[in-house]
Amino acid sequence: MTPFTKLTAIAAPLIRDNIDTDAIIPSREMKSTGKTGLAEGLFSAWRYLTPGGRDPNPEFILNQPAFAEAQMILGGTNFGCGSSREHAVWALAEYGIRAVIAPGFAPIFAGNCTRNGIVPVVLPAEAVAEIAADGGPVTVDLEQQRVSLGDGRHWSFDIGAEARAMLLEGLDAIDLTFKRRAEITAFQAADRKARPWIYLGELPA
Repeated sequence: MTPFTKLTAIAAPLIRDNIDTDAIIPSREMKSTGKTGLAEGLFSAWRYLTPGGRDPNPEFILNQPAFAEAQMILGGTNFGCGSSREHAVWALAEYGIRAVIAPGFAPIFAGNCTRNGIVPVVLPAEAVAEIAADGGPVTVDLEQQRVSLGDGRHWSFDIGAEARAMLLEGLDAIDLTFKRRAEITAFQAADRKARPWIYLGELPA
């Protein structure tokens, strides 16, 4: 997973409350169990003129030239609600989205973001609206936990220590566990001596 430290990019304003995972990636667009091949179906019900079609809807924000290269999304409250499908985050990541800034996220969606290299930034609705009104590049600095605009306006945001570490170091949940490999191995060795009867064979290397 690509580490995230600091990014300055265009943020596409999609400020609607309760954008659910079926809006992010409709079930008809989920044609594989892998992480690739999903970007084309991102927001397909809004992005294209007809269901299942591929004729761009010129009214949709990501189809507008000013936001064609957006790497961030500005959202509304409860972003990513609905089902727990991780495909929604995979589709965003494959499209090139590295951060979503919103007043709040569905917890499972936020967790899926951090495990796939997308920073879920929580800011007050007023701040999100101010960033959208500016229209210029936005900087998300994960090390400083700050969002800023070109004119110096800035906002701090909170993020859990584990999520921050995963994003900064580009770790998934398994990588994060393996950082404690020495502790795990030591525990297994001690436990084998204390309870040898529960081990059927040698410990794996």
